[in-house]
Amino acid sequence: MIQYDVAFIGSGRATWQAAITLRKAGQSVVLITKAPNADSGNDTQRLLDDPTLITPVAQHQDSQTTDLSWQSFTADKRQVNAALSDQMTARFAQLGIAVIHGTGILMGQHMIQIGKQKILAINIVLGTGQHATKPEIAGKEFLHDRQDFLSLDRLPAHLTIIGAGVMALEFASLALQLGTMVTILTHGSRAAKAFAPRYVTKLLIHLRAAGADIRFHEPVKTVAATTDGYTVTTESGLTVQTDYVLAATGRHPNVSRLGLENAGIHTNRQGIIVDDHLRANGANIYAIGNVVAKSVAKLTTTTTFEANYIAAQILGKTAAISYPTTPSVLLTLPRIAQVGMRAAEAAGNTNYHIVRVPYGKRLKGETAAEMTVVLDNTQHLVGADLYGMAAPDLATILTMVINQRLTATDLTPMLSALPTPIQGILETLLPYLTPAMTENVVRLDA
Repeated sequence: MIQYDVAFIGSGRATWQAAITLRKAGQSVVLITKAPNADSGNDTQRLLDDPTLITPVAQHQDSQTTDLSWQSFTADKRQVNAALSDQMTARFAQLGIAVIHGTGILMGQHMIQIGKQKILAINIVLGTGQHATKPEIAGKEFLHDRQDFLSLDRLPAHLTIIGAGVMALEFASLALQLGTMVTILTHGSRAAKAFAPRYVTKLLIHLRAAGADIRFHEPVKTVAATTDGYTVTTESGLTVQTDYVLAATGRHPNVSRLGLENAGIHTNRQGIIVDDHLRANGANIYAIGNVVAKSVAKLTTTTTFEANYIAAQILGKTAAISYPTTPSVLLTLPRIAQVGMRAAEAAGNTNYHIVRVPYGKRLKGETAAEMTVVLDNTQHLVGADLYGMAAPDLATILTMVINQRLTATDLTPMLSALPTPIQGILETLLPYLTPAMTENVVRLDA
């Protein structure tokens, strides 16, 4: 029976990074994964975060061009994933990282079974991620998930999305951009609850203007196949004729069939319960990424941070995990971003004040772009909600401002480079980061 210093169950880019770090430090490492090393987890982000991969339908002369635009993306996706798989396979072989394809089941605190094979590991890292869920309705078998949608060779003429969360709005925005008609049906009264209601409302107005039919308080009751598509019926009796039904109703952590009970590991609805060192059993088994029950957002950036943290723990660090401020981005068209304290959290608290900063005049064709920032009583930035295509880049920079507690004095020298739109936007923020301006700050409700 082979013994390794570290065994990873589950595979992803953050996992790979931690595995390489540990191997370079002299640890023996094995990766246990169900599939070959093709990580397509960032497909949506790559497409939506790089508008050059798609061409707005307004620029097309016929619908076939739209199909070609989508096909260009899917071809690019397959090429990138295949290349990445080959590169990582070669890299693992070069470094001496073992890869076992199969399902890893814990047989105790150190033993893992993969099929008929058993291995031992001093430390184990669980990074099994999440899976898409589908509502329990009649016709559930006709529903598709995120990966199904991203694997389409051709976009449907009409797309119906169940749900109004992040994925629903991102895919709706994308489909509208490429000429597909979109209907969104959701049982709730709000969309993308993690982001500022003011900016989500602005986005919904934009999507409706682009042709989206968005229906709140319309829980779906049945989906039935027809000769040329599907009929979606809600509990109120509303019917929608459509070509494709995407279920965007949430994701659940992959915690079943891992043998967690054999190692004294507990779970809740959010995932694997860990301590402040990301240990799932209080000793040698760690959990990472979207399978973890945690209060911070389940983002690629936080998963990467956790991977680096666990690698450092295994190599001898002892400090409890402390997450840095990390931005969240809604990759719609236009974008929404959020970092640090939300304006809604600060509203009514005398320790903070809220300032709305329109910055659209500095960007071509984006008059509605703005940000709402939260400052403490020492005029340090502690949070921001942002709206507009520049929101992700701005959120990245504002994360640095928040984490480093930068003032106007600190930022001014950094903005002395060649003028850019982002620089110009940041310059509009400088007066609010100056303590002398406190009396002139306009206080707003969220």
